[in-house]
Amino acid sequence: MSTTTAPRRTAPVPARAGLRQWAALAVLMLPVLMVSMDNTVLSFALPDISSSLHPSGTALLWVVDIYALMLAGLLVAMGSLGDRIGRRRLLLVGAIGFGAVSFYAAQVDDINGLIVARALLGVFGATLMPSTLSLLRNIFLDRQQRRLAIAVWAAGFSAGAALGPVIGGWLLEHFTWHAVFLINLPVVVVLVPLAVWLLPESRNPNPGPFDVVSIVLSMTTMLPVVYAIKTFAEHGLTAAVGWTVAVSVLSAVAFVRRQLAREHPLVDVTMFRNRVFSGALGANLLSLMGLTGFLFFAAQFLQLVVGLDPMEAALVLVPGLVATILAGLLVVRLVPVFGVRAVVSASFGLSAVGYAIAAFAGSLPSATSIAVAFLVLGVGIGFAETLTNDVVVSSVPAEKSGAASALSETAYEIGAVLGTAVLGGILTATYRAEVSLPPLAGTETQREAAGQTLGGAMDLADAIPPQVGGWLVESAHLAFDHAVQTTSAVAVVIALGAAAVSWFTLRDAER
Repeated sequence: MSTTTAPRRTAPVPARAGLRQWAALAVLMLPVLMVSMDNTVLSFALPDISSSLHPSGTALLWVVDIYALMLAGLLVAMGSLGDRIGRRRLLLVGAIGFGAVSFYAAQVDDINGLIVARALLGVFGATLMPSTLSLLRNIFLDRQQRRLAIAVWAAGFSAGAALGPVIGGWLLEHFTWHAVFLINLPVVVVLVPLAVWLLPESRNPNPGPFDVVSIVLSMTTMLPVVYAIKTFAEHGLTAAVGWTVAVSVLSAVAFVRRQLAREHPLVDVTMFRNRVFSGALGANLLSLMGLTGFLFFAAQFLQLVVGLDPMEAALVLVPGLVATILAGLLVVRLVPVFGVRAVVSASFGLSAVGYAIAAFAGSLPSATSIAVAFLVLGVGIGFAETLTNDVVVSSVPAEKSGAASALSETAYEIGAVLGTAVLGGILTATYRAEVSLPPLAGTETQREAAGQTLGGAMDLADAIPPQVGGWLVESAHLAFDHAVQTTSAVAVVIALGAAAVSWFTLRDAER
């Protein structure tokens, strides 16, 4: 008796990307560069904004944070919208809107108008980012090519972060802070026609209805909690902090319950049951928290304490930003040898070392110690960003890539928000508690600004007699130095905790 064995079926080999697909990746880098530049370009304009608009310390934090906050609040909704109407179409709408609002922001001359402009930039930025990563997921089908493409994509964030301070620093030396918004316009002019030509359209063939209620709940989950963090940093534990946290928690519970009950949820929350998926999102968030928190204080320290002009201050940080780009590309070769868990955990160890250098190198930080600290921090961030984004988008089916990309981007932007809100809040609160103002010096408005921000103190020092002004400068510098050290020490603890959590959650991640 003879038997026959049926031929074993083999999985089809994914098509490899060609020249057109790699050209499409280059086009997708343009919105990534634009959005990431806007995350850092204002860092070096903060002293000029403080001098020009006289904001409170909290308002200055809002100028930085509202952009990332609106991105974080809307990314999931926009990722879902892109799945429905087409990801390329949504990207084009976002690019045109981003350019129009950038032009408006360049005309603003009051702090409230600037906050509104930054919020609108966040809205249109939210239409750009999920489209880039989800289109990339559908363009590159081969796993190794996709990992390399994601490494380039993640490096694009670092490149934008590097270009933002340098271009912004040059503009600030020749123009007012308004000019930093105009750098977006040439990018939009190039992006729109190239996207129409090279990017393929893609969408979810069965997306389900658009869920407005879930979108509102996602916003009422995130906005109140960030407001609570900022309010706590300025006023301590108040009734407003308690109420806003309660609103955030209740909204989060309602959001999760609604997603579980719907046939076509806005976010498939069951994905969070996957420990690797959740761990990658958490690592993504915490790495960006470290980056934005560092940039918030470093830009002010280099200009207002060390005395560098904006361009010189930007150049101090460029080696670290370049290291972030190179590390993101190098990590593709490291993962097959060491594994995702080891590399991501090590990345947070490097972040902890970077902050420790900023906090404890010598008696006070200097331009050199800040540069070295950011170089070490940048390598860690480059490792983490490439790997976490790859794990997130590779763990879901292609038709859900828009939603998964949006979650990855949401983690990224929440990290950016928390970096400024938590670490920036600690910095602001410590400075405010430490600075001493000379009695009866300056107007009430000047004294209030000097007690809130280092830029305000420098302005008051210029307006009062030199002997008293010199005493104020010394007090403000010491207060800010101590604030940097305190903030860095907290960041070290957070980074070490993140390393431990990553080691546990990413145990089963693919090499």
